[in-house]
Amino acid sequence: MGKREEEKNGVPRGSSGWPFIGETLEFIACGYTSRPVTFMEKRKSLYGNVFKTHILGKAIIVSTDPDVNKVVLQNHGNVFIPCYPKSICELLGKSSILQMNGYVHKRVHAVIGVFLKSPQLKDRITRDIEKTVRLSLSTWMDKSRHVYLQDETKKITFEILVRVLLSIGPGEDMDFLKREFEEFIKGLICLPIKLPGTRLYKSLQSKEKLLKMVSQIVEERKMEMEKTEDKGFPNDVIDVLLRDAGESDGTHCLPLDFISGNIIEMMIPGEETVPTAMTVAVKFLTDNPTALARLVEENMELRKQKDFSCKEYSWKDYMSLPFTQNVISETLRLANIINAVWRKALKDVKIKDYLIPEGWCVLASFSSVHMDDINYENPYEFDPWRWDKTGAAVSSNTFTPFGGGQRLCPGLELSRLEISIFLHHLVTTCR
Repeated sequence: MGKREEEKNGVPRGSSGWPFIGETLEFIACGYTSRPVTFMEKRKSLYGNVFKTHILGKAIIVSTDPDVNKVVLQNHGNVFIPCYPKSICELLGKSSILQMNGYVHKRVHAVIGVFLKSPQLKDRITRDIEKTVRLSLSTWMDKSRHVYLQDETKKITFEILVRVLLSIGPGEDMDFLKREFEEFIKGLICLPIKLPGTRLYKSLQSKEKLLKMVSQIVEERKMEMEKTEDKGFPNDVIDVLLRDAGESDGTHCLPLDFISGNIIEMMIPGEETVPTAMTVAVKFLTDNPTALARLVEENMELRKQKDFSCKEYSWKDYMSLPFTQNVISETLRLANIINAVWRKALKDVKIKDYLIPEGWCVLASFSSVHMDDINYENPYEFDPWRWDKTGAAVSSNTFTPFGGGQRLCPGLELSRLEISIFLHHLVTTCR
């Protein structure tokens, strides 16, 4: 299909940039600026809300339209399937839950979601998060050193998530996992060149080391389960996935290498998304004394109630702080930690007046929607009070920090709980 024929049929306008590289360099460069959405805004002004480009080794259509994004997210499986840059596909592999489609994805997503949202896990993990946060904050009291907030929050969140996934506590194994995972994740967004010395090559080597360790843990756990008949509440995600395999008819068992690979993938929120949200929340609050004062007031009130009644905090206490939840929502909107999802059309799809041809990839941009002044008044302003007015917008198609549809992040409630606990103890114990 030629360029004129594409536009005549409704294929969005745009530019393919340089051969092979496309517009990748500008796309990555914008990600390191204070306004990463500039890449989208520039093309949006030239071609409209939906346009085509070529980035990270793929010719794609970019949508900055919330209605188009909603259709892409909701019509998953029969119309759109996952489609990610070559570097991500190489690193995560074909069995990645991120790239899976159909029955197996639904099943795995469902059992993990039930576990992560369960009151039993939240009761247990609340104690673990509190302990980890308090211990971390206590080390900040040494005034002779600088505190690098993102490094500290990564230690907190990675430790908590590895406990949820693998039941590993602080020590040599945790240090090894963190060190190799940091190398692994650096290759998620890079040019897809797999030669010795390249970023992708180094990341693949780190993944091999991670797989070796996690596979050994999974195999040992499998052997333990075969010896016992314990069917109590699962200790971690490995238990959840192994039990699911054990309760099927044998033909649908989840392979152990599948479980190991996806456990590694599920570490990503502990290294990137949640610690970034914590860090920028502190940054936004520091720059907005009025919002900080309101947050301190709300959390000090909760602390006084607990001190007076001599009762432990429950996860419900943290999640029922309205202004704290507003701060988290506003941080997620403004920071855009998960800025987009990638999908491929299985057939020609017409959404509004746009044609997405069969086989083409679509990037549904969340950040463009979150930073559009049509959807949010003064979008670059940190304003937690806006959520008092919008209310229901937390679940609307103009607010999608955790994705949407069947692939809505199963750990979204756990992430909010972790950020809530961190902010509470930070503002009630530190200046």
